[in-house]
Amino acid sequence: MCGIVGAIAERNVTPILLEGLRRLEYRGYDSAGIAVLDNDNCINRVRRVGKVKELADALEQTEVTGKLGVAHTRWATHGEPSEKNAHPHVCNKSVVIVHNGIIENHSELREQQNKNGFSFTSETDTEVAAHQIEYYLKQEGDLLSAVRLATADFEGAYALGVMSNGESDRLIASRRGSPLVIGVGIGEYFIASDAAALLPVTRRFIYLEEGDIADIRTASLVIYNADGEVVNREIKESALSADATSKGEFRHYMLKEVFEQPSVLVDILEGRVINGKLSDTAFGVGAEKILDQVKAVQIIACGTSYHAGLVARYWLEAIAGVPCRVEVASEYRYRKTVLMDDTLVVTISQSGETADTLAALRAIKEITNLTLSVCNVPESSLVRESELKLMTRAGPEIGVASTKAFTTQLVALLMLVVALGKRRQLSEDSERSLFQQAQGLPALITRVLQNKDTIDEWAETFTDLENAIFIGRGTLFPIALEGALKLKEISYIHADAYPAGELKHGPIALIDQDMPTIAIASMDGFEGKIKSNIREILARGGEVYLFADERLDVTDLGENCHVMKIPAVEAELAPILFAVPLQLFSYFVAVRKGTDVDQPRNLAKSVTVE
Repeated sequence: MCGIVGAIAERNVTPILLEGLRRLEYRGYDSAGIAVLDNDNCINRVRRVGKVKELADALEQTEVTGKLGVAHTRWATHGEPSEKNAHPHVCNKSVVIVHNGIIENHSELREQQNKNGFSFTSETDTEVAAHQIEYYLKQEGDLLSAVRLATADFEGAYALGVMSNGESDRLIASRRGSPLVIGVGIGEYFIASDAAALLPVTRRFIYLEEGDIADIRTASLVIYNADGEVVNREIKESALSADATSKGEFRHYMLKEVFEQPSVLVDILEGRVINGKLSDTAFGVGAEKILDQVKAVQIIACGTSYHAGLVARYWLEAIAGVPCRVEVASEYRYRKTVLMDDTLVVTISQSGETADTLAALRAIKEITNLTLSVCNVPESSLVRESELKLMTRAGPEIGVASTKAFTTQLVALLMLVVALGKRRQLSEDSERSLFQQAQGLPALITRVLQNKDTIDEWAETFTDLENAIFIGRGTLFPIALEGALKLKEISYIHADAYPAGELKHGPIALIDQDMPTIAIASMDGFEGKIKSNIREILARGGEVYLFADERLDVTDLGENCHVMKIPAVEAELAPILFAVPLQLFSYFVAVRKGTDVDQPRNLAKSVTVE
């Protein structure tokens, strides 16, 4: 969850670290801190509760300069948000550490360290890691050896940046279970949880692999793998510019990312669909052989990605004729499961570092190599560890509430549906028709975005409300779930979603004048059913806000059913299009309520810990 950044250079690294934190703040914003080794080998540390701005304001009041430093923005796991729990942590004025992840055996290590005379100033598991490294540093006299020995004692996940005032030209980086990247400059190196943090200073990156430890100096970089062997990791040139992670003319990242959806949906299909036909090469080397084997699909994901998987289940069974199961990763990994022969296991994650999804994949790989990841980050752990991979090409998504990552996941999954379907029951004409519709989505989404003012007016009604219900049928039921999640995430309104046909089985008891219903309806054969459900709500004094396909006749629903027409779209593609107005709706409700849209309380973008 947390974001770490570090730098070693022949120039003052403080501005680089601070800018890196600003770009990593989506990973956590409970507190932030920085520690720099000055020219006298003294550790200067500043920490503040709250967002990076609080730290930046504090740095303006004091001189913190140096050529070696680390910084951190925190999402609290152990210990409340407070200055004493903020990173970096320092042990005996010698070892400085920043950490993303959880040291699961911290209690046992803390007990041992208490016996060895270490004192604690925080409630965090990270301070235990700092003590363990310092313990070995006293024995070994070498920071790399100390980190190697200490990490062998750790159970759990971590990405670490470590420095010591005893070795002023050395930065140690290590990762297991949490992402870490090294930025390569000219006579300088940087580390970060995300390459986007380092785009202002470099576009050349090395992505550390599981168990790697990097020994970084201004003039050299040596990387050791989990077995302690020196390895060469490829330097990759990023196509992203520093401006790719700026808000531009938009008030919030989320709004910018909603409006980027027409262009990213063009990108995901580019070069993969030619003359209406999908190429198996979109899924990676050896895809044809693997896809030929598939008789069933198991989808594993969390949060918004799970909702994308639910849509894919409808598609896989209806379009491709392939049985499909979908499960939340945190449940799948901890229960005894039965995987049918020739089942393709599809893991979905925006970041590719989602802890539960990654753990589930690793367990499954012991059973089968029929694995596919749908992901937005090419260098992520999930992508590297999957046999096949399908990149969503959404570009950087900074807002915590996922928008363009979700719709590109849906298009990616549609491509998988076609790839499997054409091996069974999907004709070439149907394949061309689906992709023709998909290529028309950017124009339809642009039309939806032009209605943002009307959606904003609807949002005003919700400013003082505390609850809401979302309903949909068929493939739009998962979109109702996603709409409810978005509203909860950024406006803090309690919202639940139900299949419209389930209303009479309990939820309709909640309906009154203070419980509005957001309904979505396409021309999918269920439109008559959902209109009946809406009438049941209206008959009980409820108020309905309906996003409806423009072909749907709503003249008989009455004045308490507010209707917004959505451009006509075929039923198969409706989930992608209908997701967009729900994103805008939640955005405008949050703006009117005055919440922090891009960084909602208690949440972070990448869930890299359990």
